[in-house]
Amino acid sequence: MTDVDPVVLEIVQGSLAAIEMEVETAIGRTARSPMIRDAHDFRAGIHDRKLRKLTGRSYSALVHPVVRDFPLETMRPGDVFFHNDVYLSEGGIGHLPDLCVTVPVFVDNATGDSDVVAFVQAFGHHDDIGGAVPGSMPSHATSVFEEGLMVPPIRLWDQGVRNDAALRIMTRNSRMPDSLAADLDAECSACLMGSRRLSELFTRYGRETIEACFDAIIDKTTETYRREILSQIPDGTYVWEDYAEHDGVDEPRLHTQRITMTMDSTAEAPLILDFNGTSPQAKGPINHCGDYADGNFLKKWLAPILRNLAENPERMAELDVNEGIVPLIEMRFPPPGTLLTPVFPAPTNARTFVILRLLGVLAGVLAKAVDGRMPADQETIRYTGVYGTDRDGESYLMREVLGGGSGGRYYADGEDTIHVVPDSRNLPTEFTESRFPFLVERLGLAVDSGGAGQYRGGLGYEKHIRMLRDAHFMSIADRSILACWGVKGGRAGQPFRVTIDPGGPGEREVDALADAEPVRAGEVIRIRTTGGGGWGDPLDRAIEDVVRDVRWGKVSVAGAREGYGVVLLYVRRDPDVDTAATESLRAERRARRTGREPFFDRGPGYARLSGGATHAEVDLR
Repeated sequence: MTDVDPVVLEIVQGSLAAIEMEVETAIGRTARSPMIRDAHDFRAGIHDRKLRKLTGRSYSALVHPVVRDFPLETMRPGDVFFHNDVYLSEGGIGHLPDLCVTVPVFVDNATGDSDVVAFVQAFGHHDDIGGAVPGSMPSHATSVFEEGLMVPPIRLWDQGVRNDAALRIMTRNSRMPDSLAADLDAECSACLMGSRRLSELFTRYGRETIEACFDAIIDKTTETYRREILSQIPDGTYVWEDYAEHDGVDEPRLHTQRITMTMDSTAEAPLILDFNGTSPQAKGPINHCGDYADGNFLKKWLAPILRNLAENPERMAELDVNEGIVPLIEMRFPPPGTLLTPVFPAPTNARTFVILRLLGVLAGVLAKAVDGRMPADQETIRYTGVYGTDRDGESYLMREVLGGGSGGRYYADGEDTIHVVPDSRNLPTEFTESRFPFLVERLGLAVDSGGAGQYRGGLGYEKHIRMLRDAHFMSIADRSILACWGVKGGRAGQPFRVTIDPGGPGEREVDALADAEPVRAGEVIRIRTTGGGGWGDPLDRAIEDVVRDVRWGKVSVAGAREGYGVVLLYVRRDPDVDTAATESLRAERRARRTGREPFFDRGPGYARLSGGATHAEVDLR
């Protein structure tokens, strides 16, 4: 590790975190679109001149594509760079609505010129960048050209002068031009502010000292993960796979994502992740460009899963994921033409079906290596929304990213209604009802959605939206057939489900991939998001915990019996346990078990897509 003053190192590391938070706060306060301002589906990052990510609170895009097209010596103070091109982003951009702003940080050198010493970057999911449908995420796209405007890295501001022609082209291609322009202005201004803050830090301590601190921050992460985290994985090779269930074009089927993990504690890069065995690229938009820059982005995206191996669960939150994890992981990708190595112009707008699933595949293969000492599965991103015209005849688009329950853990239940993007959230009801022609009649927990287990999976959302005017519903969601898996005896959670006009004359289920499902005025849209998988045998769950869940409304009386073998009676509206019936039912269920059960429970939907099989070969340890 680089030898630096520990006090100065602490100040520099804290300053980086504060600058990143200040940038994000400024964007949240000044942006206009609900997705950025209210849902907070964006994040900032700070990188050094070697393109290394320094902050570890969240993942971010990459600086690599900007420097590839605009070498450091061509950059000038006041420059702001922009891009959203998936195939020219080196893997840092997943789909076209993710717009990225990059600002270089300068300090004066000995000759009086300015040198680039770092970068401040922000990227997030914006309302609309054109394409076939509002929101720029057509679920049936077969080409990236249907998904919106592609912008390779450009100089959006040139030495403090905004490129109004480029901005006009982008806003002209958006259905929400005012929001797009305001959001970009917010992001550019915030990153410019962040660059000034970072420049002040260099001025205060000197370039040599700050860059030594950067090296020390990254070296510390490398050493910490090698010592505390990777040491928990026994040497050996382990295989697991999971699946996306549909691509919007073909009939639902198993789209495989496989990881063969090899741990060699003597190697310089001890963890090898081999993605060979992943399915061919899909016709529809579920592909993800993950193999660029040797998987640099994907390493930092997947690495937070490794934190679950910390011996003390409280230690997880203390572990940053910055560039320091990159040298510890070697990635091996299949040839071009797979879900993870798609060939231009394959569509990518629903790439969450792959990139989120890979988090689960890594968690699953680690679970096999460490005897289940990993959380069960979760699915915490899906896009739902409505669009139409309001009473003034103006077009509107309400797009929301609703979370779901996280998986049960070896020491605790899963968390309810988790959002994978830090600080992101559902849209406030007060805001949406005042801006859009609908009422939110219910927003709460989806009862019984969490997978049963010794430690229960977290619950998903249940949201009821009553439309006041005719409109269209849209959805980009997975896990509507395949549920979030349970581990080590835990059961799968409940899948995603949308019902329009529940209990009414027009009741109908809506496919999880939908661009324009008609909804009439007065009809209710009921959205139930996924529950996390359970951990451990449900029959080992403490009876008092089941009673508590029923009292809190997280598990129904029927769910207590079906999922946990707990028979409840009601005394003065409070659940009470029928002890004899519970003991008898649990004993009967244990006696019915024969043979070795799979380590993972994928839920009943798996048999539908697997030809009747209840589990895959890789589900056994």
